[in-house]
Amino acid sequence: MRLHQRNELNRREFLGRAVGLAGGLAAAGIVGFSGGQSEAAQTEPGETAWASFRNGNQLRGIATSSLPEKLELLWKIPVDDGVTATTAIVGDHVFAATYGGELICLERKTGQRVWTYFSEERKKPTSFIPGFQASPTVTGELVLIGDEYGVFHAVDRATGKLRWKYETMAEIICSAAIVKDRIIFGSYDQTLYCLGLDGKEHWKRETGDRINGSPAIAGNITFVTGCDQHLRAINIDSGEEEFDLELGHFMIASPCVDKYMLYVGTHESDFLAINLENQEVVWRFKDEAREFPIHSSAALTDDRVIFGGQDKLLHCLERKTGKQLWSFTARGQINSSPVVVGGNRIFVGSNDGYVYEVGLNDGKQRWKEKLGRSVTASPAVGEGCLVIGAEGSQGEIHCFGAKA
Repeated sequence: MRLHQRNELNRREFLGRAVGLAGGLAAAGIVGFSGGQSEAAQTEPGETAWASFRNGNQLRGIATSSLPEKLELLWKIPVDDGVTATTAIVGDHVFAATYGGELICLERKTGQRVWTYFSEERKKPTSFIPGFQASPTVTGELVLIGDEYGVFHAVDRATGKLRWKYETMAEIICSAAIVKDRIIFGSYDQTLYCLGLDGKEHWKRETGDRINGSPAIAGNITFVTGCDQHLRAINIDSGEEEFDLELGHFMIASPCVDKYMLYVGTHESDFLAINLENQEVVWRFKDEAREFPIHSSAALTDDRVIFGGQDKLLHCLERKTGKQLWSFTARGQINSSPVVVGGNRIFVGSNDGYVYEVGLNDGKQRWKEKLGRSVTASPAVGEGCLVIGAEGSQGEIHCFGAKA
């Protein structure tokens, strides 16, 4: 299928503009991440951290940390109004954002609060403040996150104090990407923003509708999808549009990219594999028997694509052809985005209240744990543990690993 409004790039042009596309997580230009207090907060990241929504700017959802074969509950803590966003795990700390408007820094080993930052000042303990649906992105010095009122916050990682904030015109539910000294994120005001680490605006680019998904980065190009039914490639230096593909479907899920290919699910039940060199759909997966929106962002390995659907299934497709290899059935919708750990383990949450472990090779259930009423948050796997939150007024954050 050939798409509309294409502006073809030849291989040399594409390579020049997207250097590092096939280079994996390290090539995406992430600024350093690590954990700790004031001294440790200045250090570069360890290889086993999970510092952003999908653990890297390509949004592939692959953990660089291992997990013990037998997971045990290390701690859980209650949070106001629950958690819908993925946490970050960096060094000795976990950074979690709640629907009640709290950004929390926790000790990774104990769950004890180190600091709490509020989206707005609370005049009373029961006062309403804007919630956080976006996942935090952690750098060497900052924790970056947008709220449901459209304010983007840069919080000091060591102290939990506000460094700066930037106001957009509508809700921010996507998470930020860091490319060298630039921050990329979208808003429901139909705009993609590029800020410096000091909060100063470099550029902003209007799209045709709300931006839901987080931006995927390949070298110097960011790819953004949303409700305008388009995939846009934006040059990070200039803010200029490299190409604009009309897909005919609107998207909640974030895209993932690797080796000149982009993969994304749509609200209209299609999952697409798109060649970025010639801007063509290479294959399309769709269950003709039923419609099910795909809000889950895919995990991408060298040969497989894994994503959840509102059909209550976790789907695993052959990356090259789109052929379905297996599906796993939960008892609720799977809007959580799966994470691949150690080559043959997948972890994902479900609206049935459970987090599951499924084998990558066979799709068989290996473990599950009841967390609460509904789990739309995605797992974070870093520093040897798995952290995930549950929704609702009785929501909790759970940490699993190996007990000492």
